[in-house]
Amino acid sequence: MSQALFFGLGCLLTAAFEPAGLWPLAPALLLPFFYVCLTGSGRRAAQHAFCFGCGLFLCGTYWIYLSVTGPGQGPWWIGALLVILLTLIMASYLAATAWLIQRFCREHHWRLLLIAPASWTLLEWLRGWLFSGFPWMSLGYAEIDTALAGWAPVLGVYGVTLLLVFSSAAALLAILKRGRQRGLAVGLLLLPWISGAALTQVAWTAASGAHIRTTVLQAGVGQERKWLPEEREPTKQFYRAASRAAVDSRLVVWPEVAIPSVTDREQDYIASLQGIAMRNKQAIVFGILEREFLANGDAKIYNSVLLLKDNTRQVYRKRHLVPFGEYFPVPATVREWLRMMNLPFSDITPGADAQELLSLADGTQLAVAICYEDSYGAEMLAAFPEASILINVSNDGWFGDSIAPHQHLQIARMRSLETGRFTVRATNTGVSAFIDASGRLLQAGGQFEALQMTADIEPRSGLTPYARYGNGPVIGLCVLILAAFWLRSRAS
Repeated sequence: MSQALFFGLGCLLTAAFEPAGLWPLAPALLLPFFYVCLTGSGRRAAQHAFCFGCGLFLCGTYWIYLSVTGPGQGPWWIGALLVILLTLIMASYLAATAWLIQRFCREHHWRLLLIAPASWTLLEWLRGWLFSGFPWMSLGYAEIDTALAGWAPVLGVYGVTLLLVFSSAAALLAILKRGRQRGLAVGLLLLPWISGAALTQVAWTAASGAHIRTTVLQAGVGQERKWLPEEREPTKQFYRAASRAAVDSRLVVWPEVAIPSVTDREQDYIASLQGIAMRNKQAIVFGILEREFLANGDAKIYNSVLLLKDNTRQVYRKRHLVPFGEYFPVPATVREWLRMMNLPFSDITPGADAQELLSLADGTQLAVAICYEDSYGAEMLAAFPEASILINVSNDGWFGDSIAPHQHLQIARMRSLETGRFTVRATNTGVSAFIDASGRLLQAGGQFEALQMTADIEPRSGLTPYARYGNGPVIGLCVLILAAFWLRSRAS
């Protein structure tokens, strides 16, 4: 099979994710990937897999170019360079995956059932955190609406990936084998799906209190206009008026950096919000840039979420920052030249790893993730079992009318499913949503419009197996499988 064909197959795999949501493409398109691993040399398999990865990540993350050249106002070639470099790096992980499969499965087709899931999942996990990581486009997300999703509360998104790859490997063996071996392969193919369907009936967490009426606000102002001086007051007025009108809601959530300003400039405004929260007996949660002046006159800028209730104010500061968006991992001279002109405070300071959970007046505790943070599911697990509700504030306006906001919503749904918690999601331009503890959308708003959505959210307690053990069991299994076959190959 030509490398150009594999590039096209990788492009097509993007449609398995939202907004297309053609999930059967994921197991189907893995078949030629594994076939070339079984029938070609290690070099040939790696080359074809690299082309496959280039297609997947080029089509799946083209929106990075839009963010750099659109709201970021950067030169086109910088946007193109970032996308190409990211694509090449991410495709290299798939090339390594194919090399491992070919290395251990050569002349031993049945090994594919173990080697393929272990290799793919381990490399997918590695690219999710190594050198800051890029966990986007993990195969497990594409299966959020299938029977395999039943495994997410048990093994997490990487566990879903593992079982998806296992079933696809079994499908290839069912095609290649005959007789009783084919029957065995078909049985193994169906096993993860049947057991996953059974697991969807298990309630891993339980309601822990009365429903909380919650309102999400979205101003709908695009990133290209958000920081314009003439937009600031209308934006502030919209959020304040909408919060004042939400008299029946105990919790009101605004998006990431909903107010395009810094806290020290908006003390009077924040005080007025505190008054609204007290009068309505509610908590107002909103994103804003927090500026902290140092003794030497310098300042630290945090991407923060403030919670206002009664006479108290709580703060959560974003910990996992976006490279080339919130900080620039390059020398100072290059950083100044690359600075995105439409973001006044580009060099954001990360918050502390351990931060106190935000809480409502009745003690209900919230696990907050700001934008990109919710794609790092394992990093959120420290909030449990104390946290009863997930809060995700985001600004997907950077990516315009692309596939990125829909992909991000799919990721947020997986976090709800993994932890057995409802998610309240507020974004600047969409997609804002309410998600239940099974990862289902209760309500979703439109994009690029002002809106106010209200729903009753159920606090939940308890730990899913994934929330208790994280990625350890899945990654440990992958390492054991590959180590066993490596030691066996050394011995022989």
